[in-house]
Amino acid sequence: MDGTKVRTVLEAVREGKLSTEEALERLKVLPFEELGFATLDSHRSLRQGFPEVLFCPGKTIEQITAIAERLLHQHGSLLATRASEEVHGAIAKVDRSAEYNVLARTVVVPRGQTPSTTGTVLVMSAGTADIPVAEEAAVTAEFLGSRVEKQYDVGVAGLHRILNKWAELHAARVLVVVAGMDGVLPSVVGGLTAKPLIAVPTSIGYGASFGGMSALLTMLNSCAAGTAVMGIDNGFGAGVLAHRINILGEK
Repeated sequence: MDGTKVRTVLEAVREGKLSTEEALERLKVLPFEELGFATLDSHRSLRQGFPEVLFCPGKTIEQITAIAERLLHQHGSLLATRASEEVHGAIAKVDRSAEYNVLARTVVVPRGQTPSTTGTVLVMSAGTADIPVAEEAAVTAEFLGSRVEKQYDVGVAGLHRILNKWAELHAARVLVVVAGMDGVLPSVVGGLTAKPLIAVPTSIGYGASFGGMSALLTMLNSCAAGTAVMGIDNGFGAGVLAHRINILGEK
């Protein structure tokens, strides 16, 4: 962080040359912290409402630990995605409250008494094999402050299962629907409710699923109007978008 620039802005506020809102706008683009192998965006929470999230693949344990230490120092909370048990062990040495979700492959140091939203994000999976991606979405939305509910293994191979969740569909403010194989579940759900729906294809499937491409293309070509589609296995992105939609309802 450039301390001189921050002091200049604060002095301008004290002298009445800048309003608080104008000062915040200037400070939003100032701070970052260079670690040599990473440049941490210290004020992302000011601009976007939540701090930088630690994506673990491709980083060494030493790098992950150093980044986690700085993020925890700055924000007091942490979300690490695509984390292994070894990563959890390393972060737990920094903060003993670190929680590991083996399905979601996430490590969370809770944000404390962050108020939950009145609106609910409902996360659904077509099959049990899709749960890891669904859990990543659920953990993410919950970490950001949304109230989350889950309905798993309600795919179209047994259509009566999703039809039995009518009350849950209409009680939620936002839906995240995760599916591999043919990727049809979001279209079915999208035809049953007017709620915002985020579809997430997974890389799960037989022969011609092409690592999730089949499900992705099905979702992109959905006849259910107004469906947003994330990239393959991107539960994190779905959780972020679902939370952002959810908090609009709070306002």
